[in-house]
Amino acid sequence: MILNFSKMHGLGNDFVVIDAINQSVSLDTEQVRHLADRHRGIGCDQLLIVERPQQSDSEFFYRIYNADGGEVEQCGNGARCFARFVRDKGLTDNNTILVDTASGRISLQVEANGEVTVNMGQPRFAPADIPMHHDTVETEYSLNIDDEIVHFSAVSMGNPHAVLFVDNVDSAPVAELGPRLEAHPDFPNRVNVGFAEVVDRTHMRLRVYERGAGETEACGSGACAAMVVARQQGLVDDKVALALRGGTLQISWAGDDSPVWMTGPATHVFDGQIEI
Repeated sequence: MILNFSKMHGLGNDFVVIDAINQSVSLDTEQVRHLADRHRGIGCDQLLIVERPQQSDSEFFYRIYNADGGEVEQCGNGARCFARFVRDKGLTDNNTILVDTASGRISLQVEANGEVTVNMGQPRFAPADIPMHHDTVETEYSLNIDDEIVHFSAVSMGNPHAVLFVDNVDSAPVAELGPRLEAHPDFPNRVNVGFAEVVDRTHMRLRVYERGAGETEACGSGACAAMVVARQQGLVDDKVALALRGGTLQISWAGDDSPVWMTGPATHVFDGQIEI
């Protein structure tokens, strides 16, 4: 099977994007892993598959696979790259694009400056929606991990997130604690782990250990999760510049049942072809 692809990134969170509308695409877990392998394949944090819509009132459906081959529900940086891809490849002329994903519908807006604004939907705090094994909604949860009590908040942005507040993200134990919390049995679908630093009421810093990918340069849904948790706890205002290692995203949330909005860049790196 020969596949045409594009390599893209959103603030360093990188993707292989494949058009499954104009070519036949059928990939198993091992093939996804091969494509994501940085030494033997193309290399990426996630693989994005662009498909025809499954509903008449949307333009596309797209699938997201982590580097370990597992399919996941949501990816904020990937959503921005998806929007640029379908525009650049002439699959749509619209500036506002309605897209269905495994976690539901999202709205993408391509701005005049080339950045993309994503309506990430409403955050969900119920443990069953995250999902996690807990009976009631709490502002802060705690787990015993290797005889250490870890405190965190949890939210779903269409995919599961645990957010830990730290004094300084540069010294946060991302590599040590991230994988242990990601795979904790209290999270049946595993969890993305964010280490968040509140700088002031309009600025935050963040590092994210993503499930199935490890620490990435940026995580759009993780940025939304961190801002939402901080806003819910009264630590920030309703608009925040959130700095990740790969760059800065603009996140806004009015609270309650309002959707979370994320704005940031999406960059095309190169096009290629691979036989798999």
